[in-house]
Amino acid sequence: MNHVDPRASRLTRVFIHLDRLKRNLRLLQEQVGKRALWPVIKADAYGHGARIVARHLVQLGYDTFGVADLEEAVALTDAGIEATIMVLSATLPEHSEALVAYGCEPVVCTLEMAEALARAADRAGKRVAVHLKVDTGMGRIGIRPDQVPAFLDRCRDLPALRVRGLMSHFPSADEADKRFSRQQIEQFGAVVKASAGYPIEVRHMANSAAVFDLPEAHFDAVRPGIAIYGLRPSAEIQNRRARDLEPVLEWKTRITFLKEVPAGFGLSYGHAFHTQRPSLIATVPVGYADGLRRTLSNNLEVLVRGVRCPQVGRITMDMSLIDVTALRGEVALGDEVVLIGRQGTEDLTADQMAAKLGTINYEVVSAISHRVPRVAVEGT
Repeated sequence: MNHVDPRASRLTRVFIHLDRLKRNLRLLQEQVGKRALWPVIKADAYGHGARIVARHLVQLGYDTFGVADLEEAVALTDAGIEATIMVLSATLPEHSEALVAYGCEPVVCTLEMAEALARAADRAGKRVAVHLKVDTGMGRIGIRPDQVPAFLDRCRDLPALRVRGLMSHFPSADEADKRFSRQQIEQFGAVVKASAGYPIEVRHMANSAAVFDLPEAHFDAVRPGIAIYGLRPSAEIQNRRARDLEPVLEWKTRITFLKEVPAGFGLSYGHAFHTQRPSLIATVPVGYADGLRRTLSNNLEVLVRGVRCPQVGRITMDMSLIDVTALRGEVALGDEVVLIGRQGTEDLTADQMAAKLGTINYEVVSAISHRVPRVAVEGT
């Protein structure tokens, strides 16, 4: 029996445009000059496919990436990605041996974790580099600014541990009002000055929003996430260059069934939609198990042959229905259907889908299921 790649048979796919990724990175690099740019590729590269994205980033010369946790770091290293992997979320002492073994640079914010890492590194005959997280107002993880000197003093007593970085994070840099963010920058700057006597290599704070709107937050390195994928952190970003970002991701499926139905015909579970006229209805193999949220039912448009067509009936686990009556006589089995992306002169964006859901573009792209194959595209 011939081998069949089950992923190759999937009709619903995400396409990752590597040329757009490269252009976005060039734009971001221009914003920060010669400072180090550390792309954040957590959550499977915000749904874009971490291995695809990481391999291309390495080819472009980027050598330090941010991920969420140990599992993500291990997956990239096991996939052959040769780069420094910074683990951005808090970890526990039980993770220390693996973090050291895989050469990760974890974020630390407790002495217990710093000491556990030092012990693990000492046992392995290594020295582990860490980044000390300072909470200047995010309120999530990190030590208070006034605790930094004492923390660094204790770290000096751990020869197998090197505090390579000092870092913080913004909760509202993507908002129009930057006053709180500037207070954070001032506070972090004071911490930087207070730690001047310690051999810290790099200070970093800027996320995507700060890369564009808060140049005073650039320090020694920046950590853009959503922007490298061509999505704006918010509509409130003031720097006009953010509008030059190009979405890297397109989400497409294909028509697998077509049927004519009369007026008044109920569609899908619960018959939450009834046709108002004789209609041509297309079935597409994408549903909420793929990340197409059920709450979008009867409130979504897709593109078929360059025409906006409404989704109708409840979105189900594996399939959805599209009203293609406007294309009667033209539409055919196998036709491409665009959920996010461009077709002809029309464009559907993650931001538009997010607005319908009352959420943000981050959630839309990162929620696309792992069962949807990611396909690298070299051209635009």
